[in-house]
Amino acid sequence: MRRQRSCADCGGDSTIFEVIFDLENQLRRVAQIDAQAAAPEFWNDAPRAQGLLREQARARGTVEEVQRLDRIVEDAETLLELAREVGDATSDEEAARLAAQAATALSALEWAQMLNGPHDRMGALVSINSGAGGTDSQDWAEMLLRMYLRWSERSGFKVELLDTQPGEEAGIKSATFSVEGEYAFGFLHAESGVHRLVRISPFDGNARRHTAFASVAVFLDVKEDLEIDLRDEDMRFDFFRAGGAGGQHVNKTESAVRVTHLPTGIVVQCQNERSQHKNRTQALRVLRARIYEHERRKRDAELAGISGEKKAIEWGSQIRSYVLAPYRLVTDHRTELKVGNVDAVLAGDLDQFIHAYLLGESRRRSPAP
Repeated sequence: MRRQRSCADCGGDSTIFEVIFDLENQLRRVAQIDAQAAAPEFWNDAPRAQGLLREQARARGTVEEVQRLDRIVEDAETLLELAREVGDATSDEEAARLAAQAATALSALEWAQMLNGPHDRMGALVSINSGAGGTDSQDWAEMLLRMYLRWSERSGFKVELLDTQPGEEAGIKSATFSVEGEYAFGFLHAESGVHRLVRISPFDGNARRHTAFASVAVFLDVKEDLEIDLRDEDMRFDFFRAGGAGGQHVNKTESAVRVTHLPTGIVVQCQNERSQHKNRTQALRVLRARIYEHERRKRDAELAGISGEKKAIEWGSQIRSYVLAPYRLVTDHRTELKVGNVDAVLAGDLDQFIHAYLLGESRRRSPAP
């Protein structure tokens, strides 16, 4: 029998962690997959085998993290007892530090439990497109790109810019980048939608207030083991010289690639790489993601009996508003969360918005009592 321990700063009795995160079943599942992997015919169905090994890795990771959390709590309580017995301020400070570390680890585990969709742990491809608002919207699209790159980097994800289309005067018409790391798609899908900016336009000589729109689309970074049928006869490739800044090489060779998927009409282009081959590979990567999302939306629309019509990137369709004038406030229209520190948000402080949306989404999915 394990001794009972309590740590108020870490959420109470640490033995409950094993119940909350279902450690017993997680360990049982790891053992079951181990047994299946030992069978000679395990790799006869490679996609299924890879899926099982990913499931095992997730279960093992949860077990190891819960066990690490339990050890942190035990160490914190031992130090706290020592501090109380002998009045050791150093032990008390160390116990507080460990308690804060445990609280952070517990929060991460709780979010991992909430993001339990079949693909939430996978990477994401993010596409940003300017909308209504002219030059202001193109500048706004570039501001959003910078915001998401900073959020991704501060969250420990690896980012790679795949394509950018510069605006005529300033900003960008569009950009696509990849985000790699556990739960990248699970977190970022909360950001899909139209984003609205209200500010005094730096492009208006009369210093008038302008409204600009840009859309953010988040796609699953589809892996090879997910079946996406890309047939050569269904695709048309166009090769052209890359535009914008990039040096003489990209402007003198047809390194940029545009691929059109004829059955769906989806068009993807990539021009950031110097090599046509690399741009082609990246374009097909983005195309796979967009086709997967297209098919998913079509299935959802058929099940719901509705059309999968996209909202225009303009008035009335925004999920979030960023107001810089006459007052300063960011408002998420789905959760009604309001944040006054606009500069911090634009610098990548998005966790509060993402968490609020995911929490609401989790509650909507949960059956009513």
